[in-house]
Amino acid sequence: MNATPAATPPVSVIIPVLNEERHLRNSVRHILEQEYDGEMEVVIALGPSKDRTDEIAAELVSEDPRVHTVPNPTGRTPAALNAAIKASRHPIVVRVDGHGMLSANYIATAVRLLEETGAQNVGGIMHAEGESDWEHAVAAAMTSKVGVGNAAFHTGGEAGPAETVYLGVFRREALEQQGGYNEEFIRAQDWELNFRIREAGGLIWFSPELKVQYRPRPSVKALAKQYKDYGRWRHVVARYHQGSINLRYLAAPAALCAVAAGIVVGAALTPLGFVVPAGYLAGITAGSVPAGKGLPLKARLQIPVALATMHMSWGYGFLTSPRALAKKVIASRRPAVRTASA
Repeated sequence: MNATPAATPPVSVIIPVLNEERHLRNSVRHILEQEYDGEMEVVIALGPSKDRTDEIAAELVSEDPRVHTVPNPTGRTPAALNAAIKASRHPIVVRVDGHGMLSANYIATAVRLLEETGAQNVGGIMHAEGESDWEHAVAAAMTSKVGVGNAAFHTGGEAGPAETVYLGVFRREALEQQGGYNEEFIRAQDWELNFRIREAGGLIWFSPELKVQYRPRPSVKALAKQYKDYGRWRHVVARYHQGSINLRYLAAPAALCAVAAGIVVGAALTPLGFVVPAGYLAGITAGSVPAGKGLPLKARLQIPVALATMHMSWGYGFLTSPRALAKKVIASRRPAVRTASA
């Protein structure tokens, strides 16, 4: 049976990119090969990359008329997203990252879920998959509860309303109603936008049917920076919206403080202090065993390193997040915009 036009609305896919030469072509290929009958356009927002990202994007534009680019001179993700939204034209807006690979029926499933649930935004699982041994280790850490707690978009869960989702497939009207992303949120911009959509009475919907392959950071240094930034901006969110914090977000800062205190006490007062960091090391080592099931030995041995890097960096970022940054972001607060009928 032929799909009706209502079942296949045209979609705009927006991609913010910065230094994505390694994955951009493959990411766009996964978009263009979607099992979707509706019209599609892809808008790539180009930051000031130092690699071949711009060259690859230009090749993609020349190869397929559905692909376009817009400049993002700031290099900031929310600015890129807003520029791409402005340059796009279709009623459904699909956010993708330059290192994300959509499953074959991702867009079709998301459009169906928007219709079935009445949600303003739907999203699913950030399915980390590595290519090197280190990336396999990080992927295992990022999809285990010992690594990220019970975050549904990392570990899966039942479909239902959510505070926020990974990436997202939006109704354009919701984006335009809220004025797009708040560009002061260098990180956590998805959470902030979804917060405003929910405040305005809109529904954010998580579904495990939606899956995006995610390529982890390729080195310890890159992973540490990523998670330090996550922790830093999670504390900004906590100050921005009191009541949004929970025990899962406090676990990494608490672990960092306990390990640091144990080392200091062990070095300065009594060797018993070393029991705490030793206990932490034993815990992540034990947790890495089920997480690494089926992986090569070299990858399994690196999972505790990935876990410690994620926990300690996230905790450090959270504890050192400057109050001045939160004040700047709070000053830029945009009230949720409700429709006349809401």
